[in-house]
Amino acid sequence: MDHSTYSDAYIRGILNTVKTIAMVGVSANESRPSFFAFKYLLERGYRMIPINPRLVGTGLRGQTAYARLSDVPEPIDMVDIFRASSFAKGIVQEALELRPLPRVIWMQLGVQDAEAAALAEAAGVKVVMNRCPKIEYGRLSSELSWMGVNSRTLTSRKPRIDKSGVQRMSLNRTTMAGGQTTASDRAYETDKKSS
Repeated sequence: MDHSTYSDAYIRGILNTVKTIAMVGVSANESRPSFFAFKYLLERGYRMIPINPRLVGTGLRGQTAYARLSDVPEPIDMVDIFRASSFAKGIVQEALELRPLPRVIWMQLGVQDAEAAALAEAAGVKVVMNRCPKIEYGRLSSELSWMGVNSRTLTSRKPRIDKSGVQRMSLNRTTMAGGQTTASDRAYETDKKSS
């Protein structure tokens, strides 16, 4: 697979299907990008598992932390690598020893390792490199548009308001890149019935 670009459908498909994300290299330091990404994804309903030996015993935002992926006692849907590229291959090798296998290996912005990607793909695991799931979620859900960023997504739907009173958008959006989502299919059917 060419990892220089990904379709919105590919990224949306991943973010819509994974539920449990193990973030390797997450920091408890609130000024670190890994902390922001962890917190954001946790607030969007993902089961986040912090992987960092320094956090074992203390956890992060109420989530139990583990030293290594192999210590996690539950299935992991996606491994999010927040470490330097030089560590990616070793992390992927450890992830490929898990049973069941994770469905996705996601390497954060600046993290690229073609050999690690090839290993994962040979095992049937999807790979994303040099992208941030927090940014991609915000872009595909149109949340980034609230700050004036052109996310290439269009919607006239009101965002839902969660328990804490905060507006949240979902990933079921039509993008200018083409394609349809379940939300656009439902809207089309509703409009067709009311006509």
